[in-house]
Amino acid sequence: MTLALTGLIVPLTTALGAGTAQAASCTAGTGPYQKQVEKFLGRPVDGKQSQTDCKAIKAFQAKHGITPTIGYAGPLTWQTMNTILQQRAAGSNPNKAGKCPTNKGRIACVDLTRQLSWIQDGKKLKYGPVPVRTGRDKAETRSGAKKIYWRNIDHVSSLYNVPMPYAQFFDGGQAFHSTTKSMYNPPGSAGCVNLRPADAKSYWNLLRNGDDVFVYGAKPGT
Repeated sequence: MTLALTGLIVPLTTALGAGTAQAASCTAGTGPYQKQVEKFLGRPVDGKQSQTDCKAIKAFQAKHGITPTIGYAGPLTWQTMNTILQQRAAGSNPNKAGKCPTNKGRIACVDLTRQLSWIQDGKKLKYGPVPVRTGRDKAETRSGAKKIYWRNIDHVSSLYNVPMPYAQFFDGGQAFHSTTKSMYNPPGSAGCVNLRPADAKSYWNLLRNGDDVFVYGAKPGT
């Protein structure tokens, strides 16, 4: 038993004594999604954690607010990367499966599964697709057919007292709006569809009260 415990403790002790702050917070452990994460990051795919692997994973985690930010190839890190891969695969034809209606004219589509949104007019893509950050578990962005009913360019949430620039409400308190957080920052919004500032501004310029919104799918982890 003593030997087993020593085997677990030594790598951590070694890491903590590595000399730099970055090394000190890196895990020596190989994660369950090591190979997938290595491939995503363009690292040699050997399924074994290295200090360079850890630093690359940690940088990705820090960029998107994934905690603990210790360079471990765990489920949340891979889930985030897999979502990004699905978004990239959508290319310029996000509605290839035809899940967002094409008989409504101008419509904003939100695919919760891929955390992706775009604006189309009939079958013609008008803007996007762009990554979005939707509602977290227990505060999911509600699916279904909606319509934009109120817009406020300088809105401040009465519930959370936080700015919601370029807010366009389509379902109760749920709206498109700008945020400065990463689109992949977990666990998600309080139900709104967060957009990057430039995308939120474009949505504001392209959409009007009465325009259709269609939300479908399910966000990973909800």
